[in-house]
Amino acid sequence: MTTKVEQLYLEAELDIRNNNYHEAFEKYETILYDEPSFAPAHNSIGWIYKTQFDNYVKAENHFKASIQADHFYPHPYYHLASIYFDLDRFDELKKHLEKCLTISILEKGWIYYRFGMMAETYNKYKEAIKFYEKAITNSFNNDKITEYKADIERCKTKMEFK
Repeated sequence: MTTKVEQLYLEAELDIRNNNYHEAFEKYETILYDEPSFAPAHNSIGWIYKTQFDNYVKAENHFKASIQADHFYPHPYYHLASIYFDLDRFDELKKHLEKCLTISILEKGWIYYRFGMMAETYNKYKEAIKFYEKAITNSFNNDKITEYKADIERCKTKMEFK
């Protein structure tokens, strides 16, 4: 049986799928008013701030609040990493990814993929390839494995022009 907060959260998620961001936002705010440490609502409000308003400061604050509220809720870890990458905050990204490796519920292939992206950004193609290979060996998703192979090929192509 779902609680009132959980039911409201599911309604807000449906609003997101239907592009009704305003309605979803209001529902998430109501949830956080009633239950300030409800991790999924913080994560979803963070997502709205990032994707709809490009407000990275508020998004980051909500992702961090979500992680603080529930260390085993996976989504804010992924979103926070994307903020660090988008804003070229690579020192913070590296620390964050290293922390992510210690959290059992996070997909390790994705973490190594992010390390690879960071190395590739710095034109460290051999290092990036090693991370993409680790991403492959830690992935259980055939589509992702195909994508990681393409990342390796892209790095090999870039090495030809270095």
